Amino acid sequence: MHSAFILQNIGRHISLNKEEEAHFMAQLQEKLVPKKTFLQREGNLCRNIYYVNSGTLRAFFTDKTGRESTIMFAIAGWWITDMFCFINRQPAMLQLEALEDSQVYQLSRDDWESLLNDLPVFEKYFRILMQNAYTREQLRIIQNLSIPAEERYHNFLNKYPLVAKQVTQKQIASYLGITPEFLSALRSKKNRKTIS
Repeated sequence: MHSAFILQNIGRHISLNKEEEAHFMAQLQEKLVPKKTFLQREGNLCRNIYYVNSGTLRAFFTDKTGRESTIMFAIAGWWITDMFCFINRQPAMLQLEALEDSQVYQLSRDDWESLLNDLPVFEKYFRILMQNAYTREQLRIIQNLSIPAEERYHNFLNKYPLVAKQVTQKQIASYLGITPEFLSALRSKKNRKTIS
């Protein structure tokens, strides 16, 4: 797997010299993940964070009735894990599934901790990622509480057009907190407006 993509992504936030790049890459484990494979199951200790080099993953929660709620998607260039459980070394609450054949870099909790100690510049990198994720989720919660589902759907399409092309309507509905049937009705309404 070629490392240029992940290093380019990291380079948008921090600068690394060749030795730091090599040290970072040595901490990662490459994985080819077939479609529908689970990288993490609910209840198993959350040991890893994943960088998506290619493909699409999703993190989702299943309630006691078996209803799935998609918490996040990750496409090429994004990181994904059950962050609360990863940080606190706890059993996962979320499941991570490959939605298509994917290539990922896996970074274990122990190697992540070593990386932060050995190369403090990565503290800055992961702080930036966590700040971005926190603000994104805060805005998502506010939108879920304050704007209609139709507007949330349009916001999702505008903000994540690449994700929208790579996941199913059912998965988008579970991310938005609506039923697939309701989303289908929204899409039909949109299509009727486009035609008229």
